Amino acid sequence: MNEQIIEKAIVYITELFRNNSGGHDAEHTLRVYHNTLRIAKEEPGCDVQIAALAALLHDADDYKLFATENNANARAFLSQNQVPQETADRICEVINSVSFSHNQGRSPETTEGKVVQDADRLDAMGAVGIARTFAYGGEHGRPMNESIQHFYDKLLLLKGLMNTDAGRKMAEQRHSYLEDFLKEFQEETGGNH
Repeated sequence: MNEQIIEKAIVYITELFRNNSGGHDAEHTLRVYHNTLRIAKEEPGCDVQIAALAALLHDADDYKLFATENNANARAFLSQNQVPQETADRICEVINSVSFSHNQGRSPETTEGKVVQDADRLDAMGAVGIARTFAYGGEHGRPMNESIQHFYDKLLLLKGLMNTDAGRKMAEQRHSYLEDFLKEFQEETGGNH
């Protein structure tokens, strides 16, 4: 793997997400990147360079954060770093296959897409997923009960949507943590959900 471009991508996303505190920040991206590397090791045929760059750039054009088209931010970074067009297209194909809301019910066609999608979904689960849900909700003025509803609309579904064996294994404990949190939340609020 080309460590130099990975380091440049980390600098790029750190700057890009500098002012974001709603759960889609550089720390989220780095967790997705590290999860991607862990999962990719167990997926034969996975192009780790493609998966790693897609993980690092997967939110660079997220519609919730940027008003870009055709992966403009990701493509600008890749072009500035002399990534060949064919490779950039593959990376953007992976990026476009990751989103939960844009790809409901569809699994990515590529191994790299499956790996990065699992890595991203893992970061929406467990303690980190809970923290991100409330950070995003607070940033967008969402009442607590709407954030709790997000668990039922998305987070609790993720375990069953994992694409890889490694992703499924990693999701088990995080899913249990979500369930435990919801039980405690219902107990403390008198079962209002």
